Amino acid sequence: MAKRFGLNRNFDNLLLSPANDYWLTEGENLTSMENIVQTTRIGISQAKDIRWRWYLKSSRSVSKRVRGDRIPPKNKCWSPSTFEEL
Repeated sequence: MAKRFGLNRNFDNLLLSPANDYWLTEGENLTSMENIVQTTRIGISQAKDIRWRWYLKSSRSVSKRVRGDRIPPKNKCWSPSTFEEL
């Protein structure tokens, strides 16, 4: 996620502040939690039972889905242009 948001070591120890171009804010159209799947982590050997992995249910770009969660059809999946519709 850090790569996606362009974060690197230059952001270490920065205060969360608009003055630093680095802040958190509430969005107007937050994704509802029913669209987010929480699951256990993959590709690790320790603490693999901790549920520190999330993904958008409507995303087709998920490497390993929760059992029973099917890949959505292309016409119903998330894309940047449909983000506001979630």
